[in-house]
Amino acid sequence: MASMMQPQIILLKEGTDTSQGKAQLLSNINAVTAVGDVVRTTLGPRGMDKLIHDDKGSVTISNDGATIMKLLDIVHPAAKILVDIAKSQDSEVGDGTTTVVLLAAEFLKEAKPFVEDGVHSQNLIRSYRTASTLAIEKVKELAVSIEGKSVEEKKGLLAKCAETTLSSKLIGGEKEFFATMVVDAVMAIGDDDRLNLIGIKKVPGGNMRDSFLVDGVAFKKTFSYAGFEQQPKKFDNPKILLLNIELELKSEKENAEIRLSDPSQYQSIVDAEWNIIYDKLDKCVESGAKVVLSRLAIGDLATQYFADRDIFCAGRVAEGDLNRVAAAAGGTVQTSVNNIIPEVLGTCEIFEEKQVGGERFNIFSGCPSGRTATIVLRGGADQFIEEAERSLHDAIMIVRRAVKNSTVVPGGGAIDMEISKYLRQHSRTIAGKSQLFINSYAKALEVIPRQLCDNAGFDATDVLNKLRQKHAMQSGEGASYGVDINTGGIADSFANFVWEPAVVKINAINAATEAACLILSVDETVKNPKSESAQGDAAAGAMGRGRGGGRGRGMRRR
Repeated sequence: MASMMQPQIILLKEGTDTSQGKAQLLSNINAVTAVGDVVRTTLGPRGMDKLIHDDKGSVTISNDGATIMKLLDIVHPAAKILVDIAKSQDSEVGDGTTTVVLLAAEFLKEAKPFVEDGVHSQNLIRSYRTASTLAIEKVKELAVSIEGKSVEEKKGLLAKCAETTLSSKLIGGEKEFFATMVVDAVMAIGDDDRLNLIGIKKVPGGNMRDSFLVDGVAFKKTFSYAGFEQQPKKFDNPKILLLNIELELKSEKENAEIRLSDPSQYQSIVDAEWNIIYDKLDKCVESGAKVVLSRLAIGDLATQYFADRDIFCAGRVAEGDLNRVAAAAGGTVQTSVNNIIPEVLGTCEIFEEKQVGGERFNIFSGCPSGRTATIVLRGGADQFIEEAERSLHDAIMIVRRAVKNSTVVPGGGAIDMEISKYLRQHSRTIAGKSQLFINSYAKALEVIPRQLCDNAGFDATDVLNKLRQKHAMQSGEGASYGVDINTGGIADSFANFVWEPAVVKINAINAATEAACLILSVDETVKNPKSESAQGDAAAGAMGRGRGGGRGRGMRRR
C-alpha cells in the first residue's frame, strides 16, 4: 500500500512536449522529405525557379538551393538541419546545394521502411557511414586531373566547369558568354583567395550581353558637389591618392565655447579654420596625385579646388571599393595628409568615368598589381539581375575550387550512377543486414539522374534503365554516361563537357550522409514550453505601476 502512495516525480516543466521512439523518428524523416520535395524541382538545366515573397513585400526569384533554403522560414527542428547543410555547401564549394538537400532527403526516405520494420537506427548509421567512405573513394578514383595544361587549355577547361554550373541557372541561355567572363575574373585575382576582390555591380537596363568585365576596379559615381563637372574625367597613368579623412570645413564640436575680448579676434579664428583645410588640400596637390579618393566626404570647397588644378576627386567611396582600388593600384589608404611619400600612391594605366545605362561609373583599368576584377551586370528586371549575381557567385566559387583542386568528374548524373553501381556490387560481398542498407544507399544516389529526367519532362524509368545497362558494362566504357538533357536519352558527359569539380560531389555526399545520420540518431524530441508565468508577472507588474502612478501625482484618495 505504501508503495502505491509514492508521489509522481515531475522532472520537466508542465506543458513540456516530449515525443520519442519510432513515431518521432518517422515524423522527422517525413519533415525532411517534405523539405526535399520543395527544392526537388529546381535541380538541373531544366529545373524550375521558385518565387518567394516575404512579409516585407520583397520578392525573390531563385533557382539556387541555398538561397531558397535560407528564405524558407522552416520551423521544424529536424528540417532545419537541411538548411544548415545547404548553407555549408554554399560557403565551402558554392554549387551543389540542391543536390545535397536532395541526397539527404533521399537517404532518409530509403531508411524509412527499415525503421518501420524495427531496425535499430545505429545499424543504419554504421552502414551509411561505410557506404559514404566507399563512395568518396570511388569519386576520387574516377576523377580526372586537368593539371599540367597550358594556360589557354586550362582556361577552356575551367570555362566548361563554369558552364555546367550556369546551365541550371536563369542565365543558362548565355552560359558561354558568362563562363568566359567568370574564368577571366578568377584568373585576374590569381592565387588570392578573397572573394571580395571580385566586385559585382548591378545596373538595370539593357540586356544580359551588355554585361562586361573590367580588368580592375569599377564603382558608381559617388555624391558630388558643384565644381565636379569641371574636373577631367580621363587620365593616363595617373597617381592615385587614397584617403580616410574628411576634406571639408569642420564646424566646432557641439557645446564648444570660445570667449573673445575683441571682435577682431573672431576673424583670426575663421581664418585658422580656412587655413587648416587649405593646408590639407595643398598637401594633396603637392603629392602629385591626379585622382583623389576618400572614404569620407570631400566638400564643395575641396571639389572646386581640385577642379581648378585638373585633379579628379570622389568622396564617400564605399570601403570595399576603396580596398579593392588599394589592392589593384598598389596604394595604401592614408588617415593623414602629412608626409605623403610616393610609395603610398597607387597607379593604373587608364582612369575614366564612363556612362553605363543610367549610371556613371569610375573605372580603373590596367592596374599593376592586377589582383582584382569587376563584373558589371546588365538586365531587365531587378529580380533578374539579383538572380544573375547569385548564379555568377556560384560559378566563381566553382572555378576557384577547380583552380585549387584541379580534378573533375562527369556531371549529368553519370558519377552518381557509377557510384550506385559500385556500391550495389560491393553490398553483395557483405553478409548480414548491412547488405540491404548499403543497397538502399546506392538506390538513393539514383535520385539525381531520375530528378534530372523528371524536371526535363523525360521518362525517368526508361532513361535510368539505359544508364544502368551502360554502367554495368564490364569494360568500364559506360562509366561517364549521364542524362542527355537535349535529346532525352543518354550521352557521354565527359565528351559533352558536362563537368563538375570532384570536390563538389565529395562535399555533397559527406554533408548529406552526416545530416541523414544525425537525424537517424535522434531518439527523443523535447520542446520546452514558453515561460508563461514570467510573461504574466511582467504584465501584472506593469498594471500595478500604472495604478500607482495615478496616485503619486497628488490625487486625493476617496
